[in-house]
Amino acid sequence: MSEHDHERPVEPFSDLHVEHGHVRATLLHDPTVEGLDMAIYLDGSASMGDEYEYKTKHSSIWSWLLGKKPEILPNQVEPQARWILEYLATKDRNGELRVAYWACGSGKGIEVIGDLRGVDVQQYSFPGPKSEGKSTHLTPAIKDYVEYLRKQVAQGCKRGCAVFITDGELHDAAEVKRYCASLARDISRGLLPRISFILVGLGDGVNEEQMEEICHEEYPGIGHLWCHRIAEEIGQMAELVAVLVDETMTVAAGGTIYDDKGNVLKVYEARLPAVLEFEVPEGARSFTLEINGQRFTQPLPKEEHEFAH
Repeated sequence: MSEHDHERPVEPFSDLHVEHGHVRATLLHDPTVEGLDMAIYLDGSASMGDEYEYKTKHSSIWSWLLGKKPEILPNQVEPQARWILEYLATKDRNGELRVAYWACGSGKGIEVIGDLRGVDVQQYSFPGPKSEGKSTHLTPAIKDYVEYLRKQVAQGCKRGCAVFITDGELHDAAEVKRYCASLARDISRGLLPRISFILVGLGDGVNEEQMEEICHEEYPGIGHLWCHRIAEEIGQMAELVAVLVDETMTVAAGGTIYDDKGNVLKVYEARLPAVLEFEVPEGARSFTLEINGQRFTQPLPKEEHEFAH
């Protein structure tokens, strides 16, 4: 292996920065959730139209006279969607999430945005679906994710988690329950990996009783497939998603950082953060992150530079 290879971040790290003995290492994914494939489904129904609307910042009369273009501000969904994507990508096995609008067109349509990388989050915009939904059907979105997951299993996926965001009442709650019962049977037979679904309601138009009925359903050998929470306003959405994912996923209680001589540099007793920061002794050639008996060794550059994939 060449000297250059030694200086680059190795999995599960995506970025490495060393300065005067201070290390900042960013996790590409959470290595405690092995083989996890995540997805985000954003509500595409017409009732979300205002949240997806981009506002124009009014400029001064002088800017207008000088012909300056007005500034377009982010819509309400965009910063929240970016935050969610960036955070959940640290849990995902390859740092990419399937992101789509659901409840589009007739209410059963899916508009896939793409497989988006958390490290490229600032490049993505979320203007809403091309065809706003006339109703809200969740079953097609679940089926879309399951079809996606089946393809990912061949590439190393061992567990699935999909987040669904809605601001209204579901029009197919009974069908959702029937389909989830068949899914649970497939999971218990080993035909599908373990799956967790997270349903986040937004605002006062959500039927919480309906959500609870879906999420409280228990399946033989599986337990609950769903969990839910309601955000009173859109600014709470991203934080709620992060909390629910952390509660739902079986994540190891922290980890330990060692230097190249086996000395303990730092102990994380709670869950691992996305960015690890610690000090290394002078002359250290590498550090090791240990979690649940797994060890990940990252060589340190000889010179103080920042490297990224």
